[in-house]
Amino acid sequence: MLTPEEVRAIPLFSTLAPAELELLAKTSADIHLAAGEYVVHEGDTDRVLYAVLAGKMEVVKSFDGIERTLGWRATGTIFGEIPIAIGSPFYGSYRAAEPARLMRVEARQYFAIAAVAPDVFNKVSEIARERIGGMQGHSAKPPTPLVTMFGQRWDPACADMRRFLARNQISFDWITPDSPDLATLWPGPLPQESDCPVLRLADGTVLARPNARDVAPLLGLQTKAHLAEYDAVIIGGGPAGLAAAVYGASEGLHTLCIEREAPGGQAGTSSRIENYLGFPSGVSGDELASRALQQAKRLGAEILVTRAVTRIDPKTHEIVLDGDEVIRTRTIIVASGVKWRRLKIEGFDRLLGKGIYFGAARSEAGATNGQDLYLIGAGNSAGQAAMYFANYARKVTLVVRGDSLEKSMSHYLVEQLRGKSNIAVQLRSEVAAVHGDTHLTAIDIRDANKTVQRQDCDGLFVFIGADAETAWLPAEIARDAHGFVLTGDDTKKGGHWPHKRDPYLLETSVPGIFACGDVRASKVKRVAAAVGEGSMSIAFVHQYLAQAGASH
Repeated sequence: MLTPEEVRAIPLFSTLAPAELELLAKTSADIHLAAGEYVVHEGDTDRVLYAVLAGKMEVVKSFDGIERTLGWRATGTIFGEIPIAIGSPFYGSYRAAEPARLMRVEARQYFAIAAVAPDVFNKVSEIARERIGGMQGHSAKPPTPLVTMFGQRWDPACADMRRFLARNQISFDWITPDSPDLATLWPGPLPQESDCPVLRLADGTVLARPNARDVAPLLGLQTKAHLAEYDAVIIGGGPAGLAAAVYGASEGLHTLCIEREAPGGQAGTSSRIENYLGFPSGVSGDELASRALQQAKRLGAEILVTRAVTRIDPKTHEIVLDGDEVIRTRTIIVASGVKWRRLKIEGFDRLLGKGIYFGAARSEAGATNGQDLYLIGAGNSAGQAAMYFANYARKVTLVVRGDSLEKSMSHYLVEQLRGKSNIAVQLRSEVAAVHGDTHLTAIDIRDANKTVQRQDCDGLFVFIGADAETAWLPAEIARDAHGFVLTGDDTKKGGHWPHKRDPYLLETSVPGIFACGDVRASKVKRVAAAVGEGSMSIAFVHQYLAQAGASH
């Protein structure tokens, strides 16, 4: 508990009258931190003021995925002056560089003191102005990319590498053979086309045509498990998997999440999600994934990327990864999502990555400036992508098989689309053919009268739904006719649950193996539903582990 004498030792409060010192001592929190422990995270919105009573605090901020130290707060200094002065979020994170003791003053108490002690208000305002100036200096420095990539625009391997780097929040510059100032951007001999993509890392390492697995550990991404055994292993790093990772780690479980490419899943390719709770202005899929990933890691979850699960042993719960690496775990959460459905037309696979794409992440929008784009689909994802691309492209056309958008798209999106002058909708139509040699140049559209028209096309983005990707699961895990995993009562109704106790709501036909998100047999396929199921699966993991422990 704080004393008035300890409060007076802070220079900011040293001139306060005994009554104000007594008030601050009674109403302020007395916080003790171990070395490395955070008291504030970047972006926190609490309007509070901190004073360092003992020890030393480090101020850190992430710039393009790279954490930098902005400064230090020694004994007697304060922080939180900008949030308390102007109500903005914390610009950086604050963690103890050594064991530390802090005083936390809530906004209400601070303004009560400031009202009777104007010197305190003036000093805090002055410090806030100085710190804002320092922040502007940091922001003005050009970011240094972790990777510089040299490669052709229409090379699928380059497109795959760009997507991998962007979705894993790795900052990079992309240089093409026709880039201006090529000699300055890529000093030395230019790579051969057969070697592309060529990556130059920040430390000078050069990699010719690497795969994602080779690159990941060099960029600080985890590809191997650290522990011999886990309480819960999550297969899939989409919204459901990341939610399970966050809740599992926060509740003290040894938690591992395995993702084949990058966290975010299908939601990570969504340019904007407008109806997700808590984001009144909307949030992009990759931003939501990035926040969830940081949260999961901060709480202690391990996230493996570029690793695929080849099989599961339903008896032992052992998981075998590509390369025959075996991971032992007490429970498994299958959150592997779905795979994009492909168009069954000639040339589709040949031009995939060369003008034809699945989904529409924000990182792709800049390359569509002034282009004519076509999007196939009538769901919310297609509508959100059309709205986002319309800010860059010359024209965006939605190609829709049905006779109305209202049947499959949220009302707010339909209204937004109607308000965009450069968005067109072709109903009762479908793409019949794609054309191009090195890249997509045109598409054929067939209308309800079977009339086919060829249209110039700079990019085709596909949103025609997805299928369950569950063929790799053991036969003991029951699925419905479409390949989606059965859970809870559905396993009993289908005769797949021969055990004495009832299955938990998200439990598969194999006790201790759970399923959540899009891979689960359910009519609801929403990001919010996936997040809810992911978090709920941890509650069932706890119940299963408690029962398993009681039976031994």
